[in-house]
Amino acid sequence: MYPLKTLLLSLLLCGFQSVFADEGMLLPLLLKAFESDMQARGMKLTAEDIYSVNQASLKDAILQFGGGCTAELVSGQGLLLTNHHCGYSQIQSHSSLEHDYLKNGYWARNRDEELPNPGLTAMRIVRIEDVTEAMLQGTKGKQDKQGIEANMKRWVEKTKAGSHYEVEIKAFDYGNAYYMMVKEVFLDVRFVGTPPNSIGKFGGDTDNWVWPRHTGDFSVFRIYVGKDNKPAPYSKENVPYAPLKHLSISFKERKEGDFTMVYGFPGLTEQHVVSEYLKFIIEKERPARIAMRDLSLAVIDKGMRSSDLTRIQYSAKQASIANAWKKWIGQVEGLKNLDGFAVKQREEAAYRKMAETKPEWKKYADVLDRLNELIKAKKNAEFDYAMGVEYFYYGPEYFKLVRGMEELIQNHEKYLEKGELKQVIEKMKTSADLFFKNYNAQVDKGIYKNQTNAYFKYTNQWATITKNVKYSVTDAWFESYVQSKADIIYGQSIFTDKARYIAFLDGFSAKSLKKLNKDLGYTFFNQYFAPFRNESTMGYRNFQRDVSSLMQLYVEGKYVMFPNEKHWPDANSTLRITYGQLEGSAPIDGMAYTEHTTLNGMIAKNKTGNPDFELAPRMIQLAADKTYGPYGQDGELWVCFTGSNHTTGGNSGSPVLDDQGHLMGLNFDRTWESTMSDYLFDPSRCRNVVVDIRYVLWVMDIYAGASHLVKEMTLVR
Repeated sequence: MYPLKTLLLSLLLCGFQSVFADEGMLLPLLLKAFESDMQARGMKLTAEDIYSVNQASLKDAILQFGGGCTAELVSGQGLLLTNHHCGYSQIQSHSSLEHDYLKNGYWARNRDEELPNPGLTAMRIVRIEDVTEAMLQGTKGKQDKQGIEANMKRWVEKTKAGSHYEVEIKAFDYGNAYYMMVKEVFLDVRFVGTPPNSIGKFGGDTDNWVWPRHTGDFSVFRIYVGKDNKPAPYSKENVPYAPLKHLSISFKERKEGDFTMVYGFPGLTEQHVVSEYLKFIIEKERPARIAMRDLSLAVIDKGMRSSDLTRIQYSAKQASIANAWKKWIGQVEGLKNLDGFAVKQREEAAYRKMAETKPEWKKYADVLDRLNELIKAKKNAEFDYAMGVEYFYYGPEYFKLVRGMEELIQNHEKYLEKGELKQVIEKMKTSADLFFKNYNAQVDKGIYKNQTNAYFKYTNQWATITKNVKYSVTDAWFESYVQSKADIIYGQSIFTDKARYIAFLDGFSAKSLKKLNKDLGYTFFNQYFAPFRNESTMGYRNFQRDVSSLMQLYVEGKYVMFPNEKHWPDANSTLRITYGQLEGSAPIDGMAYTEHTTLNGMIAKNKTGNPDFELAPRMIQLAADKTYGPYGQDGELWVCFTGSNHTTGGNSGSPVLDDQGHLMGLNFDRTWESTMSDYLFDPSRCRNVVVDIRYVLWVMDIYAGASHLVKEMTLVR
């Protein structure tokens, strides 16, 4: 076995400290090995200040927000900062035509106005522990998944016994190492405030993933707990959380070259993928997914422009779909510009050459060849699955209701016997209220038509429809076929109209299945979802299992044969640190970007007339008057800046810290040229995008008048 700790220590001992500044995502419990290099870069902290299980440290102020973003505590009263886009679904859920918090913003003036969010959680890491040896104890080795899973179960149960903590053990580097995360999960997280979309989403899709950026991408929440300061479900009796640690706010003037550290929960990177997989991503999988989302976004964007109600209904959904869509576009272009396939081939050539130097290393060359051959032969299993995900989970919305109805159909007899049927149906009606609140049947019909055409052609499923047609089938015929089905589904199905759906639930009985079997919305979904669930999903899982098994040995070969080179464990939604500096870039020939933007740049964009750059009159006036308060620097108000930190999805909302661990800003994006860093990191062009905390406080204090929130915070000048 080759644990990560051994690898990292060997790297440092071999004198490779200088290469770690920008690339890579460090596990905080291994930070001691990097302390000297970080301090040489300007950091004034110790490893113990950043991560400690014996005393309060910075890690206690860093939380995973909603399972997919990062947030940070900024007061002793549980005040929490994250990105505007991370809190977007909560902002949208509290919005209506009467109270349009998306458009106008919202600021709770007192604790009674802080709004609950059912289901929203925030999670703190209590400690991280290397349990590699324990997971392999008594097993047949790293390939013994059953034995390892049994060890995991025992360790999790033993660790969490008698505590309120949750425990998770995760594999790193395809099972070459295992780490245990002990977590504290907070269940009552309330919405405190947000700027309007004209600030929180300034730039919209035009600027998304692009630099220069001027987006005030932040929102404010607060953690509430029981009177014992422990997590508790929502209750009016709960009190603000008193954290072990909260971040101080840095008012220190910034300059290019300043030390920066990002502390958060990056979601997923795939740095070790082989050349054939990268080729598949560039040439087939990503372009098809981009095209599928193009089709949905065209319908949604048109609908949102047509009415304010539709805009509110679809704002969060549009943002979710568009974010990945634009990222993938940049990712493909970045990998092409970097000639990623050739880069991987050169890496693999060096890997094979090294494997030939010792007989016991031949297995590593063999596994590399087997990996590439497997992907060549079986990649369509992943393609079909990816297309199914796009269609069944990001396509027509009514599919969600059908999946929920399936659960009722399968279990209604059990519910009836237990006397629970009425209760289950009432819950479904409540869920339906929420669903139809944010549903427009005409928008969904447009998505259905576009997506069905694309999905059936990408996966060749239309052959199942057209096999009995006696005449030549054209694209026009198929489009007409889809249109006719759409007219019936959206005109008659119980799943596309609230009144029809509620009426069905009100009259539900054992005989209701007969009615469902005559509902085209129901039968169409089940006819094609079943093969996806049973065949495509299984094919994908088998493909991934085979790939992962080979990747384990392939990555082990990197550790063994190249002990003096850097190898980073891929991001997997665990707590990580990355460090670099405040830095501009020159990603394209003839183009150079400065390291920060200002309020003046926002005004310049506003004057272009692009609706994505709309600003409220108050913002324009404050800018004209240069009303910066204590938040300016050298006669300017910084809005955003870039750093050379290695980030990915999940880092949204992560604190960007200065050399003393004070909060400089909130990470919210990467530049478009950086999106390929999930696969290949290029230090010359990869930059993370940060909203300056001074601008955040300026919006709260000067623009919105929410000074009471700023007064909670610890300000360091």
